[in-house]
Amino acid sequence: MIITKTPFRMSFFGGGTDMESFFREYGGAVLSTTFDKYCYVNVRHLPRFFDYSTELSYSKTERVTSIEDIEHPAIRNAMKMLDMHEIRLTYEADLPARSGLGTSSSFAVGMLNAFYALKGKYADKRRLAEDAIYLERTLCQEAGGWQDQIAASYGGFNRIDFNADGFDVHPVIVSPERKAQLNDNLMMFFTGRSRFSSDVQKANAADKRDKTGQLKEMYALVDEAEKVLTDRNSDLDDFGRLLDHTWRLKRQTGSAVTTDGIDRLYEKGIAAGALGGKLLGAGGGGFLVFYALPDCQRAVRRAMGDLMYVPFRFENGGTRVIHYTPETYIPQQEEEI
Repeated sequence: MIITKTPFRMSFFGGGTDMESFFREYGGAVLSTTFDKYCYVNVRHLPRFFDYSTELSYSKTERVTSIEDIEHPAIRNAMKMLDMHEIRLTYEADLPARSGLGTSSSFAVGMLNAFYALKGKYADKRRLAEDAIYLERTLCQEAGGWQDQIAASYGGFNRIDFNADGFDVHPVIVSPERKAQLNDNLMMFFTGRSRFSSDVQKANAADKRDKTGQLKEMYALVDEAEKVLTDRNSDLDDFGRLLDHTWRLKRQTGSAVTTDGIDRLYEKGIAAGALGGKLLGAGGGGFLVFYALPDCQRAVRRAMGDLMYVPFRFENGGTRVIHYTPETYIPQQEEEI
């Protein structure tokens, strides 16, 4: 039996520039962190006592005799990609899916990590990220960028650069005290709305407005935000002001990025004293994050009304195997010989 634990990510700057259609031509970068909310994937070989050969438990339960009959596209394609058979897989998570935290990619990374471990193989962080990107973007043909899979694999507070050759991950070097202060100034709220990121991406792509100018400016903000974090002489509150700037740019990149209700919530947070913030993920729903000084945070929480407040701490681990019990597995066709 294998159990993997994989963090969710919070993306601050550069979202959208991790789309292959953009960074292959212009380059791209994101500034993001993982935090202490996780998904857990439990995988073992299914004993041969049942009239089905694969059992999956996520938001629904599937029991099938053929991999081709699996409805969940990521599981079906991952099992085919790594030649997995007779599997029992269960999934659970600390936060809801389709909420702007890269949950589907965290699941993909955690599942691949578990599959490799069940086969007795080690896959490093780059391998897991690249495999998850291939799984989601090529095999499943889901629209979206590359940052989520990389963040879930590597973990930590990173600048991820994208170019024609692929990607590079650079940990952001910031003092523990400054990093803790940033964490303390960030507040996260669940809007109660969930959506498929790929659907938002497709809707935004259908918007024929040219977004190149906004994306280039959002790309440049990654440098500015990184400098704020790493330069002790910089005012950390500028990080919050830059969040406001990048959110207002992102709102111009597609009709599905925001809604009137989300805009009202955001402006209420700013009116209550937050210096900036943004909706996490592709848009349309999920989690709002605000940068607010401690003396304003009670007012911001009141302004968010009945929205769920979710405290969090940054984490550095990335995906990991937290339980490993090797299994002796003989494929059924070999056992029958």
